[in-house]
Amino acid sequence: MKYTFYKYEGTGNDFIFIDNRQNNFPKNDIKLIEKLCDRRFGIGADGLILLENDVETDFRMVYYNSDGNQSSMCGNGGRCIVAFAKSLNLIDDQTTFLATDGLHHAYVLDNGIISLEMKDVDEVKIQDDYVFLNTGSPHHVMLVDDLDNYHVKKNGAKIRYSDLYGKAGSNVNFVKQLSDNHFRLRTYERGVEDETLSCGTGVTASAIVASNGMGKQHVFINVEGGKLEVAFNRLDEQHCNEIWLIGPATFVFSGKISLGL
Repeated sequence: MKYTFYKYEGTGNDFIFIDNRQNNFPKNDIKLIEKLCDRRFGIGADGLILLENDVETDFRMVYYNSDGNQSSMCGNGGRCIVAFAKSLNLIDDQTTFLATDGLHHAYVLDNGIISLEMKDVDEVKIQDDYVFLNTGSPHHVMLVDDLDNYHVKKNGAKIRYSDLYGKAGSNVNFVKQLSDNHFRLRTYERGVEDETLSCGTGVTASAIVASNGMGKQHVFINVEGGKLEVAFNRLDEQHCNEIWLIGPATFVFSGKISLGL
């Protein structure tokens, strides 16, 4: 069977999108999804995202890592699916949709910028050399001085597979401060099992960890694929709400592919 697919990227974090409102995509075929995401034998992407019908919201987002397994929330994917939904004329300039971590609100701004509301943070585990929190996906965040020469894949994999996080693992973020509210980030993503050019939930987690002060915060994060912004309200050391991930969501190309061959 032939399927139409759409390729989008958000600061270099790229995704295959399929309109699955007719529920005809083989969602449990892990090997197929892995092959579609393969950069040599498939379309190539960090993940695959299905847009599906939802009774109470505009649509449902179902996200798979490039290893073919369904995963937790993806911030850049969330921004890109909003752009995809707008291209399908499902929404205008604002929307609500359902993802694996619950309800999300989003706005389509000028010049292809999407502002996506992330889940509230209600627990921050602060350790001597790292911080752990969940922003829709689990994130280990630590500061690194020489980020240019840091071996992200090697050190990220070591932490991801360590006894700290068990079989489920965690995404791992390495952050360098550039100024008071400006940081640089490199991320190792579980499921991709490598460094990616950007990670939206990782950017969100790193902004919360790296910034100082209470109340309204606005943080700029340079990732390998561009720049993102995070605006949020810090209630105390453990709680943040009104969290918005802001940045571009760009259509790359579309095509048709035969599945199951």
